[in-house]
Amino acid sequence: MNVHTPVTREVRTDWTRDEVAALFDLPFADLMYRAQTVHRAGFDANEVQLSTLLSIKTGGCPEDCGYCSQSVHAETGLKAEKLMDVDSVLAEARAAKDAGSGRFCMGAAWRSPKDRDMPKIVEMVKGVRAMGMETCMTLGMLTPEQSRQLAEAGLDYYNHNIDTSPENYANVISTRTFEDRLETLENVRAAGINVCSGGIVGMGETRSDRIGFLHALATLPHHPESVPINALVPVKGTPLGNMLAETPLAKIDEIEFVRTVAIARILMPESMVRLSAGRESMSDSAQALCFMAGANSIFTGDRLLTTPNAGDSKDAALFARLGVRPMTPAPACAAPACATEAV
Repeated sequence: MNVHTPVTREVRTDWTRDEVAALFDLPFADLMYRAQTVHRAGFDANEVQLSTLLSIKTGGCPEDCGYCSQSVHAETGLKAEKLMDVDSVLAEARAAKDAGSGRFCMGAAWRSPKDRDMPKIVEMVKGVRAMGMETCMTLGMLTPEQSRQLAEAGLDYYNHNIDTSPENYANVISTRTFEDRLETLENVRAAGINVCSGGIVGMGETRSDRIGFLHALATLPHHPESVPINALVPVKGTPLGNMLAETPLAKIDEIEFVRTVAIARILMPESMVRLSAGRESMSDSAQALCFMAGANSIFTGDRLLTTPNAGDSKDAALFARLGVRPMTPAPACAAPACATEAV
């Protein structure tokens, strides 16, 4: 595979691991050329979607995800909080819209929501959509019935990351399986909600694991409409945060991170590729390369769920230097009827 190989925007779900590995092996300039060609065929290369992420229920999660400060197994000093009330969430959404965000994402530190929580969750979705914003939620594992309730409320996207490759998954999490993740994605898709699913790189995984991670996403029956690519934010007191403090060389370098973003764009040409956690420690040059590689969505604000983020003013300054415009928010509409518009 080289730069002269014909570049198409064909949507495929039959990628092989060898094909994904060949993309990783391309010279960097050739890979960027291919990613840019695919990206420009479907998107404005100078527009980036602005999204805001709010933790609506922080801490106390029973899962043992090795990267997460909200796990009860982590020793981060984070105190568990109750689910926010609906009015407070809607006030945060209005502020996010006023700051230019087109999508409002709400996250709760649960293994899965309880049925008693669903009425408040439904009202949050309805309230944010009434403002004309896209809605996204991440609440852990969902049953078919919970997925149906969120779909009826008008939820546009549900986020449930696969995190890493199937082979590396048990090294990161032991309290649920990779197959559990896929089951929730199937429940969400069956309910008619757009899927948001990606993962985290820089957790000490190998390139083979990054190949497996992207291959798993790109061979789902339908590509996720939104694919967040996170760089691990090492939090002291979490297993992976402690590991990287002891072995800093395990952290992924910026060029390899950009490669991962570029390959996600090539494999999933119609998806929004979101440059997610870890931006606060990335250089402006690395972020610019990620946009060139096909990333076209970011989280704005000073915080994500519990970790720092680059911040609105820094993002605005970078956009001005690059000539990048915030993407005009699409009108909120019921999934899946607007799935094409959303991507």
